[in-house]
Amino acid sequence: MKVEIFSDIACPWCYIGKTRFEDALSRYEHAGSVELVWRSFQLDPTAPTENPGTTVAHLAHKYGVSEGRALAMMDNATKAAAEDGLEFHLDRALSSNTFDAHRLAHLAVAKGKGREVMERLMHAYQSDGANVADHETLVALSVEAGMEESDVRETLASGAYADAVETDFARARAYGVNGVPFFVFDETHGVSGAQPAEFFLAALRQLGPQPTPLQTLEGADETVQCGPDGCEVPAG
Repeated sequence: MKVEIFSDIACPWCYIGKTRFEDALSRYEHAGSVELVWRSFQLDPTAPTENPGTTVAHLAHKYGVSEGRALAMMDNATKAAAEDGLEFHLDRALSSNTFDAHRLAHLAVAKGKGREVMERLMHAYQSDGANVADHETLVALSVEAGMEESDVRETLASGAYADAVETDFARARAYGVNGVPFFVFDETHGVSGAQPAEFFLAALRQLGPQPTPLQTLEGADETVQCGPDGCEVPAG
């Protein structure tokens, strides 16, 4: 079974959804048969790459409220994160462009470090107040997650994987995804939002491999077998 997970590094609920889904997957009986595919999504493609302001200030301006009110709006995510063992500091979050971070996520998948890099980038944005549009910051975070520095620098300098990111955006549009996180199971079923882990586990069990009932073929002689009451003896 293939599960595509559309998410943005700048999305706190994506980090929570990732954590909950991984919890469900760790308890799923057929986890080894699940292919996870991380798909890029950008909530704000116009976010700055240099000198980003805080996410709190961005939300306050967007909704015409005070920064205190904007921070209160983010409090639900912080509380939900804590219940799943995550420590958010959204007051530090910087509203930076995530396109290059998504390019690095594709590089990480190619190098077998997709989960580690995605985890580090999300934590950096939601908890550390890191500017994930800054190349030196991205290099440091990727190396921490086990990537080779030379690979990361080459990718950032060359624009590699930009097409892959754009392809993910196009795939999201084709599915009708307009919010994240969004989970697509085998291209046939979609789940929107950071649902509880138990919901994800039930979805995996419902949509994953199902046992096939054994079909018994009837033979000509039903008296050549043993059962709980003993063995049948063919009449002779």
